[in-house]
Amino acid sequence: MGNTNTNWVAMSDIAIVSKIGEFIKNERLNNNKTQAQLADEAGINRWTISQIENGEAITMISLIQIMRALNILHLLEIFSVKQEISPIELAKMEQNKRQRARNSDNDNNKQSDW
Repeated sequence: MGNTNTNWVAMSDIAIVSKIGEFIKNERLNNNKTQAQLADEAGINRWTISQIENGEAITMISLIQIMRALNILHLLEIFSVKQEISPIELAKMEQNKRQRARNSDNDNNKQSDW
């Protein structure tokens, strides 16, 4: 197995697009699909598949359609924004947590003598 560590920061934009194209081509071949089959499943032109595989830029929409057809949308999980709670907010939540249970028969259900 070759070097799997890629220094994305040091790469030019064109080199990154080329690397994405290599990945798409590899995934397509692993799925035993021709460019025409993948293009048909993705709902795009075969020329677009050829473009990305040759290191040329395509639209984000086309890339997403290709990823969907290759069943690799899970790779986009890295773009999820995770909600982080500050320690102060966590302490406030813990402080507001219920400490005791109350009887389900509260005073509002009792009838008044009035």
